[in-house]
Amino acid sequence: MCGITGWVDWENDVSQRPEVLQAMVKTLALRGPDDSGTYFSRQAALGHRRLSVVDLEGGRQPMVRHRGDSSYAITYNGELYNTSDLRGELMSHGHMFTSNSDTEVLLKAYIEWGPQCLERLNGIFAFAVWDEKKQTLFMARDRLGVKPLFYARRGSSFIFGSELKAVLCHPAVEPEVTIEGLAEIFMIGPARTPGHGVFRDVAELRPGYCLKFDRNGLVCHQYWSLKSHPHEQDFLTTTSMVGDIFRDAVRRQLISDVPLCTLLSGGLDSSAITAIAATAYEQEGRGRLDTYSVEYVDNDKYFQEHSFQPNRDAPWVERVAGYFDTCHHEILLDTPELAGVLENAARARDLPGMADVDTSLYLFSREIKKGATVGISGECADEVFGGYPWFYREEMVKADSFPWSPRPEDRLEWLCPELRDNHDLRDYPRWRYREALAEVPRLEGEDAEATRMREISYLSLTRWMPTLLDRKDRMSMAWGLELRVPFCDHRLVDYVWNVPWAMKNYLNREKGLLRHALTGTLPEDVQWRRKSPYPKTHNPSFLLAVQTKLLAALDDPSSPLLPLIDTAKIRQFAESDAAKSPFPWFGQLMGGPQLLAYLVQVNAWLQQNKVRIVL
Repeated sequence: MCGITGWVDWENDVSQRPEVLQAMVKTLALRGPDDSGTYFSRQAALGHRRLSVVDLEGGRQPMVRHRGDSSYAITYNGELYNTSDLRGELMSHGHMFTSNSDTEVLLKAYIEWGPQCLERLNGIFAFAVWDEKKQTLFMARDRLGVKPLFYARRGSSFIFGSELKAVLCHPAVEPEVTIEGLAEIFMIGPARTPGHGVFRDVAELRPGYCLKFDRNGLVCHQYWSLKSHPHEQDFLTTTSMVGDIFRDAVRRQLISDVPLCTLLSGGLDSSAITAIAATAYEQEGRGRLDTYSVEYVDNDKYFQEHSFQPNRDAPWVERVAGYFDTCHHEILLDTPELAGVLENAARARDLPGMADVDTSLYLFSREIKKGATVGISGECADEVFGGYPWFYREEMVKADSFPWSPRPEDRLEWLCPELRDNHDLRDYPRWRYREALAEVPRLEGEDAEATRMREISYLSLTRWMPTLLDRKDRMSMAWGLELRVPFCDHRLVDYVWNVPWAMKNYLNREKGLLRHALTGTLPEDVQWRRKSPYPKTHNPSFLLAVQTKLLAALDDPSSPLLPLIDTAKIRQFAESDAAKSPFPWFGQLMGGPQLLAYLVQVNAWLQQNKVRIVL
């Protein structure tokens, strides 16, 4: 996995500004600690930071290849899981290869098929190709948005990067935020509207989209989307298909020339990945699989079961690691450090994030990187198969809002009177929710329940899942760790999208279809264990630490957060028992302490980026 950046300018010779590209590339150094490269022509500059995973010697970027009198340069972040299939097909078309890298395969696929190459790709990717002869920049992002890509237009320039920090580093892009950006932070956050870059006139290339930029302007095209159609197969055929696609996805993602591991929580998703990977390792003679889990100091003492988090992970991790004889590593994190790196996590994400849910993965990734460069994670199964509370809790299913963010109007109480009374900001969550519902691909003839569950699935896949994928990418890549997500294999998502809810909810259990599909893969008690979300600390010292941080910010007259919030109300909340509440205001894990931590991150984000508010 890597970092990409660059810009195109029709009126200026970009090769005369190498220091600009070098600065942009430098912002992505943590994503690619192994190598750095640049490419210049008169109108285009491409930059790259490399994390070497496959073909450590032959995959340097930007990579240039020629066909006839045309030359093409690529900067690419990602991993193709069908590289060997594509290489064979391209060789049959007369292409020769000088490396074993998927970068060369991707570039030659574009040379051979143009934008239609996207239909053939199985993987996670964000890339840009410059065609020197046609003076055209082509960019694309993978179907589910696992890999990030942002861009901005400024005058005659088009600027892009894997992360917002690379785009903001260009001297033409100012860190300005309008009322819409503030609405993203305070009314939607830590989620984000797809395509929205939060900063003024900065956009995100949406998942499943590509774009072309030439002298005629910018054209975006959606090359992939969910399609609704009747599901004709019976339950047993469906579970068999799910099992086959999932096992193939995991096996394809085991390719690596560097140490690989799985992230193991003892839950259904990570345990299934571990089971398939450990079996493949044994069959291929690759030795014991390394697995990593995270736990927190004194969690055994402070954990309290409730409906959003029914049990601890640690005993289940031990059960699965022992059953599959993995080489297991438990990473123990302490609460002060979780609070201490809130600002680091905001810097890595370029935005305020999911508080300790982010910082725990940030620290976990740091420790994993000491023993592995690639990890495989169970993210996204809940969105695909229906595992979250909002799929089966009646009040959440019927909510007239994003179900993971109940009562968005309550968020207005955080804000200063000027923002609280702004109608654009007040109406923003409802507008974005309606916008999302309007996108849902409908299926004629579905009853009301099936229609609503299709809506919930679409919201989860396109509005909730990107929040977790952002977190997964930024927290891991801040340490040069590549995390792969087999449940995001587009073949699996395409197939399961049209499976009726009655099948997905088999035995009235969250992810019941997936559980049944894994029969024989996992021990039965693990297979039917109740869902528990990402492990977090339950130590009350976390609340104390974030209280201290936030109150210090409130006492500092230079804090950029102060003009945006109702300081008295926030202080009152921070000092009250309400701040102790574990029940979430966002997702499953962000309760009172996480609200305080989120505001700490907002303040840090404003400071780090020298954000200028434009109202």
